[in-house]
Amino acid sequence: MGELSIKIRISDRDYPMRVDASEEERIRVAGKLINEKLKHFREQFGIDDKQDLLSMTVFDAVMDKLKSDQATTDNETIVQSKIEHIDRILSEALAL
Repeated sequence: MGELSIKIRISDRDYPMRVDASEEERIRVAGKLINEKLKHFREQFGIDDKQDLLSMTVFDAVMDKLKSDQATTDNETIVQSKIEHIDRILSEALAL
């Protein structure tokens, strides 16, 4: 697939970009989610300053990313531990 020229509107501002066609839907969804989060913060805290809203949105996204990274690390540790346990069981069974 080729590249597409699209515009994403975030906080009443258009951002033109060239994207791979396979990424278009994901980019549009990301733009929609950003705008929904901006609206959420505006309504929840009564803030109208776009800089503050964008900063809060970015902060929230980074916090979500850090939580996701930690969950992935935790899962990898659990999986590694289970693999080591299975390996010990198999090694003991083969030694018999």
